[in-house]
Amino acid sequence: MTETGLPMTVPAPGLPARVRIHEVGARDGLQNEKTVVPTEVKAEFIRRLAEAGLSTIEATSFVHPKWVPQLADAERLFPLVGDIADVGDVALPVLVPNERGLDRALALGADRIAVFGSATETFAARNLNRTVDESLAMFEPVVARAKDADVHVRGYLSMCFGDPWEGAVPVAQVVRVAKALMDLGCDELSLGDTIGVATPGHVQELLSELNEAGVHTDTIGVHFHDTYGQALSNTLAALQHGVTTVDASAGGLGGCPYAKSATGNLATEDLVWMLDGLGVHTGVDLGALTATSVWMAEQLGRPSPSRTVRALSHKE
Repeated sequence: MTETGLPMTVPAPGLPARVRIHEVGARDGLQNEKTVVPTEVKAEFIRRLAEAGLSTIEATSFVHPKWVPQLADAERLFPLVGDIADVGDVALPVLVPNERGLDRALALGADRIAVFGSATETFAARNLNRTVDESLAMFEPVVARAKDADVHVRGYLSMCFGDPWEGAVPVAQVVRVAKALMDLGCDELSLGDTIGVATPGHVQELLSELNEAGVHTDTIGVHFHDTYGQALSNTLAALQHGVTTVDASAGGLGGCPYAKSATGNLATEDLVWMLDGLGVHTGVDLGALTATSVWMAEQLGRPSPSRTVRALSHKE
């Protein structure tokens, strides 16, 4: 580590020059907290993330409060942070589960939405109370209406590498659902390792098979959980394949409320430390981001699980 608290930069061949971090801490992270975080704290969290240089910050989810009470304040929160996009050229996507969620998001002026599907039948039944194909049918009018409104659509696909009930998920099965999701008209696909069981070879095989099926690398993002400590190695494998969008969560917040074996997301600070060391540009100020996660950990009353946050904050 250098005196500035940053890694020494030693570029590696075959990596993209720039990576866009899709920050999910304010949505995916906070929806998994046992206690409900005050709306004003969430808004301040999003503002601090933007000030740290993150250009895509998933703000909230327009899901029914019964299912995710931690995000029941979406209508209050989104107007509090809407000006961030106007001032700092920051994208604030929101998750919508169905047409009703889309209506709520559009009414507040959201211009980027995401739908959340599953590669496995068991998780689709538990998360959406539908089969995989029924969930795709539910998303079809959502995506169509969003595109008609000139809204960018991301398709999340969970359980791409393993499922706690079904075990290993065949690559061909994931490719089929991913292709169907993209054929609906999604602009972007996020591959979720929801329970953190992926390894680098598995990642590269799935990406190659998606390419063979006509899903281009430049439309793919990766979303790794760190259950077995593989999130960064899996991310590096994806970057070597040409992926330039990586999901991460400030401070390592988050998991999955419907998959109890899922631990936290890849910590944004850990990702930025690696990318800074590789000379890959992100536009993120690691010091400001670390300070934000330390502040958020104080609001939550517990330390950040991010190794980089702990290492840098202990040096101060």
